[in-house]
Amino acid sequence: MKLNLDLLALSDQLRIQRKENTSYIWDTQRRKFLVLTPEEIVRQLLMIHLIQKRGFNPSRLSVEKMIKVNGMVKRCDILIYDAHFLPWMLVECKAASVKISETTFRQIAIYNLPLRVPYLLVCNGPDAYCCAMNYETESYTFLKQLPSFGESPIFGSEEE
Repeated sequence: MKLNLDLLALSDQLRIQRKENTSYIWDTQRRKFLVLTPEEIVRQLLMIHLIQKRGFNPSRLSVEKMIKVNGMVKRCDILIYDAHFLPWMLVECKAASVKISETTFRQIAIYNLPLRVPYLLVCNGPDAYCCAMNYETESYTFLKQLPSFGESPIFGSEEE
């Protein structure tokens, strides 16, 4: 089920600067300018949304967190921790031009193998999908809206 996050409405809050022939975007979490890429725009807009519109604690967001998956080092876009600093939501961002597909979900599922978070979120700007994971039944449920920060999944009849 597709979420309506309306990230473009927050684009006026992005800090962008140009030096020589390169554009940079301010990352409020890492407190530095990064090379402006379409994926980075989505990541920054999503973090603004999570913090300002959804009330997520900025100190619980880890950006480009290194994780080990089957002995290989990977970087997840955003890892959100709960109040006890346990991994709570894994986020995969794509550029707006990249369609969210089965490949996207496969990627985030692989990144989630060592984490086993309650929630997965994939977003390319206009499209976003969040699912609650049920590890007991090895199933998931697509959500109609983002969970509140720290909320535990409640499973109903919409599981796949």
